[in-house]
Amino acid sequence: MKLAKKLAVGVALAVAMMAGTASAADMKIGLVVKSLGNGFFDAANKGAQEAAKELGGVEVIYTGPTSTTAEGQIEVINSLIAQGVDAIAISANDPDAVVPALKKATQRGIKVISWDSGVAAEGRILQLNPSSNELIGKMCLTLAKDHLDGGKGDFAILSATTTSTNQNIWIDQMKKQLKDFPGLNLVTTVYGDDLSDKSYREAEGLLKSNPNVKVIVAPTTVGVLAASKVVEDKGLVGKVYVTGLGLPSEMAGAIKSGATKEFAIWNPIDLGYSAAQIAYRLVKGETDGKPGSEIEAGRMGKIKVGDNGEAAMADPFVYNASNIDQFSKVF
Repeated sequence: MKLAKKLAVGVALAVAMMAGTASAADMKIGLVVKSLGNGFFDAANKGAQEAAKELGGVEVIYTGPTSTTAEGQIEVINSLIAQGVDAIAISANDPDAVVPALKKATQRGIKVISWDSGVAAEGRILQLNPSSNELIGKMCLTLAKDHLDGGKGDFAILSATTTSTNQNIWIDQMKKQLKDFPGLNLVTTVYGDDLSDKSYREAEGLLKSNPNVKVIVAPTTVGVLAASKVVEDKGLVGKVYVTGLGLPSEMAGAIKSGATKEFAIWNPIDLGYSAAQIAYRLVKGETDGKPGSEIEAGRMGKIKVGDNGEAAMADPFVYNASNIDQFSKVF
């Protein structure tokens, strides 16, 4: 009888522990990034974890490949499917290559959204852009102009991968809007694959091949930091400037050295937070994410989905010597 009681108590405790575990993570959201070890995505994960804690019962699985490839992301997606996640929020290395794997996830009942760098429409419910693509393109050109004497001169672009959805859209927007910046001359575009060492080599090479380039615009946090380092290492401060999209914590040194005067970025913490909030609402059935819908996103308020199935979070914000110390302590 005593043994039976002990067994009953043991079973009860085991059930209670299992129930406690389930309630601690009733929902699993896979936050898939372009690659691990990237400060921008680390900051986005911070925001996603904040949302998970706020919502309760949510586990955000922060994951991604070690290099910026579609093949690496496909492996990650398949792993998340095997883990039985409820939602996948991905910043894609390639808009099309990951679609079959994401379709498989959808067939398993997993809610799929893309954020930052989008997925083709057939592979996701919606795309969360950090800002308007037109505004980002215009901001990059404005930054280039502001670094040139009289707003005139040669500039070059240092991007991430050749297949990076958001980078290509922003570059396309820059080219479309060049007519509004008659003093700017785009000389070349090079690709550093969002790898620090390759971005450094590409920036170094383009300056050697194009000595008249006075500004490098890098719409990638890895690229803008690497290019700034080249300018500093080669003693080109004051002769060549770097600008684009960067993290305050990483670019504070470049501002202080004079390698850049200003750069821009939205808040990646807010971006990760919003992505997690949207994924949660989809899983809960509080929204279908269709065009025209408005989705509750906690402290970010309501995020509206546009006619094209895309939503935008906020305008880019400019960082310079007047505010870099304040924001470099945040992200």
